[in-house]
Amino acid sequence: MIQALQLILALSFLVVIHELGHFTFAKIFHVRVEKFYMFFNPWISLIRAKKFNGRWHFAFFSKNLPMTVKDSEGERLMTEAELAALPEDDWRRYPDNTEWGIGWLPFGGYCAIGGMVDETHKTEDLAAEPQPWEFRSKPAWQRLLIILGGILVNFIAALVIFSMVLWTWGKDEMPLRNVDSGLYYSELLQQEGFRQQDKILSIDGQEPEELSDVVQLLIIEGRRDVRVLRGTDTVQLRMSEDLGERYLAIQNDFDRAEREKARQDDNYQRSRYILIQEYVPFVIDSVMPDNVGDLAGLQRGDSIVRIDSTYCGCQAEVQNQLRLHPLDTIEIGYYRAGQYRTTRTLLGDQCKLGVIMRPKYEFFRVDHTDYTFFQAIPAGIQYGWDMLTMYVKQFRLIFTKEGAQSLGGFGAIGQMFPSFWDWYAFWHMTAFLSLILAFMNFLPIPALDGGYILFLLVEMITRRKPSDKFLERANEVGFWLLIALLVLANGNDILKIFF
Repeated sequence: MIQALQLILALSFLVVIHELGHFTFAKIFHVRVEKFYMFFNPWISLIRAKKFNGRWHFAFFSKNLPMTVKDSEGERLMTEAELAALPEDDWRRYPDNTEWGIGWLPFGGYCAIGGMVDETHKTEDLAAEPQPWEFRSKPAWQRLLIILGGILVNFIAALVIFSMVLWTWGKDEMPLRNVDSGLYYSELLQQEGFRQQDKILSIDGQEPEELSDVVQLLIIEGRRDVRVLRGTDTVQLRMSEDLGERYLAIQNDFDRAEREKARQDDNYQRSRYILIQEYVPFVIDSVMPDNVGDLAGLQRGDSIVRIDSTYCGCQAEVQNQLRLHPLDTIEIGYYRAGQYRTTRTLLGDQCKLGVIMRPKYEFFRVDHTDYTFFQAIPAGIQYGWDMLTMYVKQFRLIFTKEGAQSLGGFGAIGQMFPSFWDWYAFWHMTAFLSLILAFMNFLPIPALDGGYILFLLVEMITRRKPSDKFLERANEVGFWLLIALLVLANGNDILKIFF
């Protein structure tokens, strides 16, 4: 519920500021904005508000009234005379004033701009002749700025939020140069030639600063030439071209297995697939009472180094070995106060000891940076730009079979928020989603802002304006493409629940 609340709050905020971007530029260029809604409101609206005759008017759970009438020639927009003939308390009588509201379908929102063919207007909804207050009557450069408004606001909002996050909380970094024990590598990376505790010196000649840089360069960007320090020797490795796709396939299989275990046991705590991490020893920080580790006699400060006959030098290796022995009796080798000891215990079906490990920052130095207000602004801009670049680069993986299977909808996005309320995580994730919203809307797909931008650029170059009917048809095609994408993404979420 906390994750869902954070998702709804973040998306609502981002949709509102996105539409405010369109609204602001429309008002600057004297274009009528008929409606401004958070969430969609087919048939009825939860809340409606409009100011006319000098005061605000409100309506709750009210039916939407059309701005069109039917006559012998079909459905058409109401004329100014017909609007003026409506009763004084009829909101449609005051089209110059924006209607504000909240819909009941929480999948975004919209800003209905007069004279614009989009999801709120069809060609028959427009006046026979373009009106001076309509979007279609404005010069192409003004229409372009109105469309760009939402994207610009989302992009700027992300940079502002990142800057404020850095100003408020600062930034923690664990440079790879501080991890003197080297790295743990999954079986996938071992197949590529890595050995446990190798230290990565460079990838395609670039020195990675943090562990996240390694993942970005190898998986997201598909870099291939890696130089590592192995003991005292420098070794050159060559990655496979399909490393990113293989990683997604393994991760999908791992997640599928974890979901199956969770379905069979409501108390099962799902694990995550570890591709690479710092080589951190398994040292116990605390033991949960009446749990496997407690019954085995483990204590705070014990360092586990062996499961049965297999040596385990780090947390990931211990966890991997435990996962192989559900409902088995195992022997645990560990050090206590410098003395090696062993104990035998029966593992449960979750393959967990019921202990909390000491965090990695107790073993490696974490560099913390505080920012003044004016230092945080350029740092936040750079951080936001780096995040956007990373997202754009990993976008290529979506067009692979494995990437399409891992594509997630609202459920997957919600799981990116923590299961507890944390303002740092909330604002950091909100800023990242704002970047994604800006980028996705910039894609040249009809029905998205990017589709309008594409048509406007073509118009500005060729000096020929597409017809309203063409724009309507293009929007319909784009709309169904978006619906298909939503079905795929959220369908993946549903499949992950049942399969």
